[in-house]
Amino acid sequence: MVRSSQILLGAVLRNKKIVCLNYRPLTTSLRLNQVEQSLPFVPRCGEPSDDDIIQLQDFVNRSRRLFVLTGAGLSTESGIPDYRSEGVGLYATSKNRPVQYIDFLKSAVIRQRYWARNYVGWPRFSSFQPNEAHKTLSYWEHVGLVHWIVTQNVDALHYKARSLRVTELHGSAHRVVCLSCHHKTHRTEMQERIRQLNPVWHAQSQEMAPDGDVSLTQEQVEGFKVPECSRCGGILKPEIVFFGDNVPRPTVAFVLERLAESDAVLVAGSSLEVYSGYRFVNKAHEQGKPIAIINIGNTRADKFADLKISARCGHVLQQIHVNR
Repeated sequence: MVRSSQILLGAVLRNKKIVCLNYRPLTTSLRLNQVEQSLPFVPRCGEPSDDDIIQLQDFVNRSRRLFVLTGAGLSTESGIPDYRSEGVGLYATSKNRPVQYIDFLKSAVIRQRYWARNYVGWPRFSSFQPNEAHKTLSYWEHVGLVHWIVTQNVDALHYKARSLRVTELHGSAHRVVCLSCHHKTHRTEMQERIRQLNPVWHAQSQEMAPDGDVSLTQEQVEGFKVPECSRCGGILKPEIVFFGDNVPRPTVAFVLERLAESDAVLVAGSSLEVYSGYRFVNKAHEQGKPIAIINIGNTRADKFADLKISARCGHVLQQIHVNR
């Protein structure tokens, strides 16, 4: 059974049957309609070769229960930056760094700065939409190819694309949890509570981080008030795995079960530098499952891959035809 950490935007698993509220069937047109867009956070890369596409098509054709692991490189095509991409990632373009979990717990000042930055960034971050890669994977799921999607992203774009069989490995920026009583609310509720507590506070920033943060000076943050849990007065935190924290063990166990049920693994848009995702590809290799990777640049698991394509995920995935 899917726990609350795996529920978002109307997708639930009830009595072993997947239900999506307000769902309308997808069609192949979703993956065929290309929208011209600027891609400032996608690293420079070449086009996939004809042989790449043929090999990936064969890889997909041979799978019946595909396990898909996605990372930040999938969402850069939607306009969300990643951390590590050469030349365009946050580490390359900014001195801003993600908050560490232990610092968030210990320091009210750091929590104030975090929530101020997140409050300013939320309207833009929550408006991002799925790209052709998300839509293609959703289509593959609905025709029966994808057994499960595990995403390292916290942007909810798989759910916005109407994928249902999804585990958010690092949680979701769209949910807020109390660290004391564990009560959960939607991020939009937190936004309204912050607005009411700070009726005259205002700040702006153009920089956007992968989890929705923006860059603000200490002077901009001064006077910002952070809401407490409405039930117990505890510390509120986005339900995401901060740097320095660990993926919950039940989530890891759940994903390992889905991996064991699968017959092949596709990695899309992840360098796998973070162990939380790499462990599943390593386990798939130990289980003798075929592995394909689509990612611009090297990954930690290239040595395990039966096929590696260094190109944009959306551009590659659209060219694969699935008939079920």
